[in-house]
Amino acid sequence: MDLLQTTLTCAFTRWSPGLGDNHPVGWLTVLVYLAAGIASARAALCCGREGTEALERRFWWITAAILLILAVNKQLDLQSLLTMVARCHASLAGWYDDRRGIQRAFIFLVAGGGIAFLGLLALLLRRILGRIWLALAGLAFVCSFVVIRAASFHHMDGLIGSVALGVKVNWLLELPGPLLVLAVAFRRRRAVRST
Repeated sequence: MDLLQTTLTCAFTRWSPGLGDNHPVGWLTVLVYLAAGIASARAALCCGREGTEALERRFWWITAAILLILAVNKQLDLQSLLTMVARCHASLAGWYDDRRGIQRAFIFLVAGGGIAFLGLLALLLRRILGRIWLALAGLAFVCSFVVIRAASFHHMDGLIGSVALGVKVNWLLELPGPLLVLAVAFRRRRAVRST
C-alpha cells in the first residue's frame, strides 16, 4: 500500500492538468472525435431494437461512448497521468533502467491483444459485420494508437513527433480512425433512413 501511495504522490507531483494539444489541428482532432461520436449515436438511434438491428444499435452506442471519451481525453491528456504513474512506479520499484524491454513487451501485448480482441469482436458481430467492418477497423486503429501512445515508448514518441509533408505524423496516425467511423456512421444512418 505504501508503494501505491508513494507512486501516486510522485505522479501527481510531476503531472498537472492542462490542455493536451492546444494547437489548431489538436482542436480539429477533438472536433473529429466529437463528430464521430455524435454520428455514431445518431446511427444507433436509427437502428431497431430487435435481431441484428439491436446488435448494431449496441455497437454504435459503445462506439459513440468510446469516441466521446477520447474527445474529452484529447485535451485533458489523462494518458500522460497514466504514463507518469508507470514511470514513478518503475523508478520506485527499481526497474526503471529496464523499462525498454517492458515497453517493447507491452506494445507486442497490445498489438497481439488488439488483434485477438478484433477477431473476437468480428466473430461476435459477424451477422452485422458487412455493415460496420470499416467502423470497427477505424475504432480498433484509434484505440491501438491511443494505448501505444500512452506507453510512451521513446522510439514511438520520436516517430509521432516527427513531421511528414509539413504535417505531424501524430495527426496522420490519429485522425484516420475516427474519420472512418464518422463516414460509416453517416452512411449507415442515411441507408437506414432511406429504407
